[in-house]
Amino acid sequence: MAAEQSPAQKAYGDISPALADLSDRVLFGEVWERPGLSKRDRSLITVASLVALYRTNELPGHVRRALDNGVTREELTELVTHLAFYGGWPAANSAIPILRKVFDEAGDA
Repeated sequence: MAAEQSPAQKAYGDISPALADLSDRVLFGEVWERPGLSKRDRSLITVASLVALYRTNELPGHVRRALDNGVTREELTELVTHLAFYGGWPAANSAIPILRKVFDEAGDA
């Protein structure tokens, strides 16, 4: 039986297997596993960066990962509120519906 595909493999492994492999091995393997920061802290930093840089395509997956890594819904919404003043109102305003959708999909937490 074949192993389950990673999110990167599902998203673009068919068209860019090298990028999916690098995402799996380097980004989520080596970088996310470094001991210098907790996964929770890495999630906060990543979500903040994605919101501030208006990277809405990657945001849902990282919001889910943040929840899995112990970041609360309240912390995520506070992060977006804080970034409205540093990253821009439109970026924060665009992030809120994404958080709502991920929270709804995650159910009660």
